[in-house]
Amino acid sequence: MKTIIEPFKIKSVEPIRFTTKDERIKLIKEAGYNPFMLNADDVLIDLLTDSGTSAMSSKQWAGIMDGDESYAGSKSFYRFENAVKKITGMSYIIPTHQGRAAEKILFSTLGGEGKYFPNNTHFDTTRANIEFTGAEAVDLLNETGKHPEIRADFKGDMDVEALDKFINKVGKENIPLCMITVTNNSGGGQPVSMKNIREVKDVCKKYDIPLFLDACRFAENAYFIKKREPGYADKPLLEIAQEMFSYADGATMSAKKDALVNIGGFLALNDEKLAQQCRNLLIVTEGFTTYGGLAGRDLEAIAQGLEEVLDEHYLQYRIRSIEYLGEKLISAGVPLIEPPGGHAIYIDAKRFLPNIPPEHFPGQSIVCALYVEGGIRSVEIGSVMFGKYDKNGKLIPPTMELVRLAIPRRVYTQSHIDYVLEIILEVYKNRNNLKGFKIEYEAPMLRHFTARFSELN
Repeated sequence: MKTIIEPFKIKSVEPIRFTTKDERIKLIKEAGYNPFMLNADDVLIDLLTDSGTSAMSSKQWAGIMDGDESYAGSKSFYRFENAVKKITGMSYIIPTHQGRAAEKILFSTLGGEGKYFPNNTHFDTTRANIEFTGAEAVDLLNETGKHPEIRADFKGDMDVEALDKFINKVGKENIPLCMITVTNNSGGGQPVSMKNIREVKDVCKKYDIPLFLDACRFAENAYFIKKREPGYADKPLLEIAQEMFSYADGATMSAKKDALVNIGGFLALNDEKLAQQCRNLLIVTEGFTTYGGLAGRDLEAIAQGLEEVLDEHYLQYRIRSIEYLGEKLISAGVPLIEPPGGHAIYIDAKRFLPNIPPEHFPGQSIVCALYVEGGIRSVEIGSVMFGKYDKNGKLIPPTMELVRLAIPRRVYTQSHIDYVLEIILEVYKNRNNLKGFKIEYEAPMLRHFTARFSELN
């Protein structure tokens, strides 16, 4: 196979500031051993998130200049609306400043005490917006998806049998909607099959429960379906995406992922009454219905990005870039979620640091070591992000302890990725020297953003 090259040319560059290891030891300590609290200028390779960190294209920047900043009814909104409708086929498109704003509006409208929202795996802001209303976010990931070392094509699938049982257990009247996250971020960026989406839809239809997609990475999921699922190899990616959305009654999306922009999102709905309720809340919290907290130029950039993201050459390069790093790490013995997912590499912290228990946060130990060793910023997805406490204050850890290295779109070249590889291997070689951490400060919700830690001796 020939080398898969970046399907773009670089037109503008941003310099990277290099730091020394001694500087980074001091900086991470001052940040409370939390990479979220670092200044971005002190980071060499920033893999904290792929959200809002994409490089926009020349056509997107041209759209920025063409943005219509009219408060109501701008032409940029209608271009944005048409782009979203073309992919989702949904009737009512509500712009928001990012995905969590769409979640906030949706779950504030439908949530509350005694309500349940099943998902394959909720990500952090989705879970927080559900729980903020007093409702319960429930994860129903298939069994294979809970085992990082097992290789399977669609480890992001929901457990359909468990969904049916759960509905019967709590009552369909207490489930305002069911959601599938594509790709499954908390589950390792793993894709969801079209077959699974159809089967979940059949269960939802049987109980008259709406099905929603968390569609942040819909294009990457569509590419996996094309490459891995029988019957889709010859279908255009747009048709695959359209079929995915055809089974849904609504969707939330952070456009900061697969729309290739730095800010923006939307809530898409088919239910007119629900759309009206959500628009009323939008006006109070985000802005008028045709801008939703976004400038017209942002709406233009999203519309263009939604066209570009379904280019097969781009997605081939995108997915192959992640595979490249994953294959190199696996061949060196580094434990990962296998196979590599769509937007990130997920290190299995349990197997990487079996000597550090969940209550001492092995993922956070790896995250800090990657920064100290090479200036790489990543994020823990384990007991820091998703851990809870029982009534006695004892940690209830999640199923998996992970470290996510999320690759921004169209930002880093192969040499950057090779550097990341070298640093991970260096940390892995010296893993027996790593120490656990304890939390010194935590917020009541989404604690991983602002928590402060101290290193254990």
